[in-house]
Amino acid sequence: MSARRFFVEGVREPGARVEISGSDARKITRVLRLADGDLIEVIDSAGTVFAASVAIDGTRVGARLEGAAPVDDSDDAADSPQFDLAQALPKGAKMDFIVEKTTELGVHAILPFCSERTVARDAGEAKLERWRRLAKTAAQQCGRRTIPQIDAVIGSFEALLERLGEYEVVLFPWELAPRAPMRDVLPGLLGGARRALIVVGPEGGFTHEEAEAARARGAALLWMGPRILRTETAAMALLAIARALMQGRNCSQARRT
Repeated sequence: MSARRFFVEGVREPGARVEISGSDARKITRVLRLADGDLIEVIDSAGTVFAASVAIDGTRVGARLEGAAPVDDSDDAADSPQFDLAQALPKGAKMDFIVEKTTELGVHAILPFCSERTVARDAGEAKLERWRRLAKTAAQQCGRRTIPQIDAVIGSFEALLERLGEYEVVLFPWELAPRAPMRDVLPGLLGGARRALIVVGPEGGFTHEEAEAARARGAALLWMGPRILRTETAAMALLAIARALMQGRNCSQARRT
C-alpha cells in the first residue's frame, strides 16, 4: 500500500475532502492510473493515516477521508530513540542520496551544516526545496507516516555545537575515536534515550579541534571500524547498525518479560 500513500498539510478528520496536487496528482492519474473510488492512504500533519477514496474531475484530483487506517507496529512512529542527522554539506549531488536513504532508514530531521573542511557551502532555497521533495517521495515509497524535517544550513560548526544540548545522546563518528566496537558501546548510550543526534563530517573529516569541542559538549566520539567511510555512507551505516542493535535489545527484553 505504500505506493498509494500521500501526505497532506493540516490536521484532518474522517469525512473531510482533501485536494491532491502537483506530482502526487500526476502519480495518481498517470503512473498508478487510478479511477474514481479507488483506495489510497492519506496522512495528515499529525501523522494520522486515513483510508481514502479517490475523486478525479478532469485535471483535479481529490480524496475523501473514510476513516483511520490500521497502523503497522513497525511504523516509524514507534521508533525509539528518535534519530536526527546533522550532516556536513557534501559536494555535488551527494546530499540528494543522503536525504533519500536516511529518510528510508527512519531519520526524523536533517540538519545540514558547514564545518572547517566543508567545501560545498552553497545551499539556497532551491536546494532545500529539492531535498524536501526527495524526503517526501522517499517517505511515501517506504511507507512512513512522517516526512523528515530539513532545516536551513547551519553556517558554522560553532553554531551546530549550540544545538547539541537539545539531545539526550549525540553520536559523533570519528576515525580517531577510541577503538571500542559499536555493539559494545551503542546499547549503553542509547538505552532509554528518546532523542539522539548523529553528527557526520565532510569529505575531509573533522579536525581534532572540532572533535574535542564536540566531546566537551557531551558528544560520544564513536569508532565505526577500521575502514574510513565516505560521508554519504557513514550516516546510513550508523543508522542501520543502531536500529538493529536497539531492536535486538528490545526483542530480548520482551522475551524475558
